[in-house]
Parts: sequence; structure tokens; C-alpha cells
Amino acid sequence: MIRDHETINQLVGLIERFVRERLVPNEERLAEEGKLPEDILEEMKALGLFGLTIPEEYGGLGLTMEEEILVAIALGRTSPAFRSIMGTNNGIGSAAVVFNGTEAQKQKYLPKYASGEWISCFCLTEPDAGSDAASLKTSAV
Repeated sequence: MIRDHETINQLVGLIERFVRERLVPNEERLAEEGKLPEDILEEMKALGLFGLTIPEEYGGLGLTMEEEILVAIALGRTSPAFRSIMGTNNGIGSAAVVFNGTEAQKQKYLPKYASGEWISCFCLTEPDAGSDAASLKTSAV
């Protein structure tokens, strides 16, 4: 659900300009260097892109799923490499803490994810399942 159409339209407009004026012109640089240019990374942090879905009380923007999708569509107009650097912070990497973390864990991790100071991750593998989460068979040892 979009909570405030005017605010999300302003945010999406800002992201569209950022994509057009900063990301698209740096796609070749990204490909040549094989890494995200530091100046672009810092701009992404300043725009709050690492905390799109992290609740506001932990330094994020607290976007709803529909609002996040509108931002993702705007970011989709450039190389996916730009989105991949902040994607886990807004999804699977922070979700476990957002939905199941203790208050102490939320206070420790989420502000650093939201600011981009830390990049979250998610790891999953098992000998007989690979990365198929539905086939995992865990046991205590």
C-alpha cells in the first residue's frame, strides 16, 4: 500500500534523476573497474538506498512493499549491479532481524544496514540441498 502518494512520487522522481544523471553515465566505469565506484556508493548511502525497507525507528525509510517496488522499477533503468550492492540490506539480509530479531539485535544491526555502513548477507547451503531452502534437513548435534 502506498501511504503518501506525494512523498513516494518525490522519492521516485529523485531516484529516476539519480539513475539518469549519475548511474547510467557510470555504467561503463562500473564494467571497466569491476566494482562500484566509491563516489557512487557514497551517494547511494546518502540517498538512503541501503535502508529502503528498514523501519524508520532504526534509520531506514520504512517503505512498504509497493513503495519499494516503485523505487526498484526506477533503479531497473540502469545496470543491475548498482541495485545488487544494496539489495540484501533491503530484503533477505535484513528481514530476519526486522521480523525475528530481539530489540537489542535490531538496535545493533539495522541502523548500520540502513546507513550502508554494513552490507548484510544471507548464506544457505547444505550437502543434500544446495541452496534449496525447502529441502534443508537440520538436526542438533
